[in-house]
Amino acid sequence: MFDKLEALLGRYEELMNELQMPDVANDAERFKKLMKEQAELEPIVTAYKEYKKCRSDEADALSMLESEKDEEMRAMLKEEQAASKKRMEELERELKILLLPKDPNDEKNVYVEIRAGAGGDEAALFAAELYRMYTHYVESRHWKSELVSVDETGIGGMKEVEFMVSGNGAYSVLKYESGVHRVQRVPETESGGRIHTSTATVAVMPEAEDVDVQIDEKDIRIDVTRASGNGGQCVNTTDSAVRLTHYPTGIVIYSQTEKSQIQNKEKAFQILRARLYDLECQKAHDAEADLRRSQIGTGDRSEKIRTYNFPQGRVTDHRIGLTLYKIDKVLGGDLQEIIDACTTADQAAKLLKMGNE
Repeated sequence: MFDKLEALLGRYEELMNELQMPDVANDAERFKKLMKEQAELEPIVTAYKEYKKCRSDEADALSMLESEKDEEMRAMLKEEQAASKKRMEELERELKILLLPKDPNDEKNVYVEIRAGAGGDEAALFAAELYRMYTHYVESRHWKSELVSVDETGIGGMKEVEFMVSGNGAYSVLKYESGVHRVQRVPETESGGRIHTSTATVAVMPEAEDVDVQIDEKDIRIDVTRASGNGGQCVNTTDSAVRLTHYPTGIVIYSQTEKSQIQNKEKAFQILRARLYDLECQKAHDAEADLRRSQIGTGDRSEKIRTYNFPQGRVTDHRIGLTLYKIDKVLGGDLQEIIDACTTADQAAKLLKMGNE
């Protein structure tokens, strides 16, 4: 590990020198590329420099202890040596995490799709609550959410809703939300007071660029229709909504939230690229059985990942065994504790796997 850290430190210093060269400063594309690499290395280099300083401080304290006779000074040196050693252990773990292989999609924006599952109207109401939960969380991160399409029930529910989240590292944070979410509560229409269980499926897909996915136009059918539902004065007056059908996979994309047909078509193609890219990622994920076992849950879209139990006021994430008794706050967008716990568990699993290799 330390040989690798020394190599990264050397590369970081090379980058700092390159960025100061006039020819690099005048080449915008190269400058941007080097700045990105430098930004990625900076956290590792900062932690490693601190580790080296702590190691030096510990060695100095031990060296001085050998010749120091004054008991008060010896006690102070022992305290400094112990503090440096403890901090070195913390930094070593931090460096191991920083050196874990990065998911190439982590910095990408995402498309989130929520579909009502078992439970009829109650499932659609739950899907709408999940949509509001995520939009509140996105706002708390100062990210941007943009509605792409929605199929509403008319009583406040959503059979299906798709939206885009733009923000630094959006996929790295939201990727743990994919799976089946379950709600347990007494519906307002239930006169007997019985608890019903309903579900909704969440899919989080990284935004795909043109270079990630190639689409043959011969594989696509494009239909133009009138938009429906809430969408401003253009809804139901112009043929602006666009439906794409991808023949090889059977994927159907519907975009209606933009005012013009051109904008809806562009957005529909963006979603299609994300869906196709996500399919490829899932295939690669499925092929790596060891990787699946090392990650949080199985990564399967049909896996039940979380239960929201209203009578007990609790939210339980089944993958990591975390239970929180603050269901109102969680559904209000307070997701950070759950996401942090999932991230930590995922890192711990990967560190364990790395140690066993």
